[in-house]
Amino acid sequence: MPVPTRGGFKHIIAVGSGKGGVGKSSVSALLAIGLARLGNRVALLDADITGPSIPSMMGVSGMPKGTPEGIEPLASPSLGIRIISMNLFMEDTSRPVVWRGPLIGNVISQFWNDTNWGDSEMLVIDLPPGTSDAPLTVMQTIALDGIVMVTTPQDLSTKIVEKMMHMTRMMNVPLVGVVENMSHALCPHCGEKWEIFGPSHTGEICSRWDIPVLASLPIDRNMSLLSDAGRLEDYAGGNQPVEMAEKIMSALGSLVTSPSESPRRV
Repeated sequence: MPVPTRGGFKHIIAVGSGKGGVGKSSVSALLAIGLARLGNRVALLDADITGPSIPSMMGVSGMPKGTPEGIEPLASPSLGIRIISMNLFMEDTSRPVVWRGPLIGNVISQFWNDTNWGDSEMLVIDLPPGTSDAPLTVMQTIALDGIVMVTTPQDLSTKIVEKMMHMTRMMNVPLVGVVENMSHALCPHCGEKWEIFGPSHTGEICSRWDIPVLASLPIDRNMSLLSDAGRLEDYAGGNQPVEMAEKIMSALGSLVTSPSESPRRV
C-alpha cells in the first residue's frame, strides 16, 4: 500500500457521499469558495472522473497545459481557485468516460502527483459517490486531514451515507462532520420553511457517530441558476459558503482521534 503524501498543502479536505444526486460537488465547490473568501489560496481536485461537474459550475474551460513543473491547473475567474478535472481534458464533455477502476485510479494519482499546485495552501477534493476504487485511491495516496460527508434529509440517504462513513473509519481517515444539503426550501412570499423531503434524519446519524452537523443548506433556485451559468463564485446565499468553511475548519481543528483511528496531524 502506498504511503499517503500531502505535497505542500496546509490542509486537505475531501468531500464524499454515499450516493449520487445529493449535491456533493456543489458542496465541494461552495467549500472551496468559502475558503477562498476567507483569504486562503485554494485548489480544487475533481476526483469524480466519470461524472465531473466542477469546471461547469466554476466557469472554467480549456485544456490545461503541461510544463516542466507539471500540469498547470486552470484558475476560476473571480477567486483564482486552481482546478483540475477530467472534463478539462475532453474535447466533447458530453462523451462518457468508460474506464475500469484501475485506470480511474491511475488518473487520480496522476492528477495528484503531476499537477503543479503552485502556492496553494488548501486543497478540496470532490470524491465520486460510493465506496469504489476512486475514493479508495484518494484515501490511500493522499494524506487527508478529514472527510466531510454530504447527505439529504431522507432516512434512505442517511442510511447509505453510513456506508461511506464506515469506509472512512476503516481507512483511518477522520470524519469531520456532515453537511445536509437540500434540507428545506423557503417560500419566496412569506418565508415559511418547507421540508420538501420530510423531517431530517441527519441529526440522528451525527449523534450516533459523535460528529457535528456542519451546515444545513436549503434548496436555492439562485444557486442552481448560477451553477448552470458557470458563475457559482457569485453566489452569496446569506454568506453560507463562508460560514460553512469556518465551521468545517473549526471542526477539523478540534478533531479528537478515537481509539480505532491512527493519529493525524491537522
